[in-house]
Formats: sequence, structure tokens, C-alpha cells
Amino acid sequence: MELQPQIDPKDLKIGCLNCSTAALKAPMEMLICVGMGMAIVTKDGKLIYDGEDDLRNDKEPLAVKDIEAMAVKDPDHDWKIIKEGPLHGETFQRHGVENWVCIESNPGFA
Repeated sequence: MELQPQIDPKDLKIGCLNCSTAALKAPMEMLICVGMGMAIVTKDGKLIYDGEDDLRNDKEPLAVKDIEAMAVKDPDHDWKIIKEGPLHGETFQRHGVENWVCIESNPGFA
């Protein structure tokens, strides 16, 4: 597993000032969803959770803390949260206990 470096703060794409979830570190309370787009969790590149699927099925999406609870039991893997929404997109990689750092930021779509 290769830990990628946290992005430079100046490279963080904020997108919409009213609804962006852009952050250098993912807060434990952050929901894994964007409302329109894609919000997933992968482990070693394999999909393990789709937050948008929960939204489509009227379920509350998981938060980072819920994924952290899974990752802490199986830490020796490449855990990522990938969000692609309108006007922003972020990829967070787990760098240890409760430490999900932004390794990619993009302008999303739209």
C-alpha cells in the first residue's frame, strides 16, 4: 500500500461556496454523499460502499466515522473515499486512525 501525499492547500478546489465539502482532512461527521454525482468508498481499489445508493433508497448515508470503524479493524489496506459532485470533487485516503487526508481535488462536473 502506498500512501499518497496530502495535496497542497492552494490546490484545494472549493467549488460552490454554499455547499462544498472540500477539506484537507475529512471530518469524521462528513457524510459520504454528494446528492448528485458519485460518493464511494474503496478498499484496495474495490468498491465497498456507495453513498449515493443509500440516498436513492431513502437511507441515511454513512459518515466517515462509520467507514473508519471498518478500517480500524482492517487497517493494512488502501482505504479511499472518492466524491465527485457538481463543482467539486475530492479523494481522501486513510493515513492512520481518524486521519483521512485529501490527496486529490478537482472541479467536479457541471
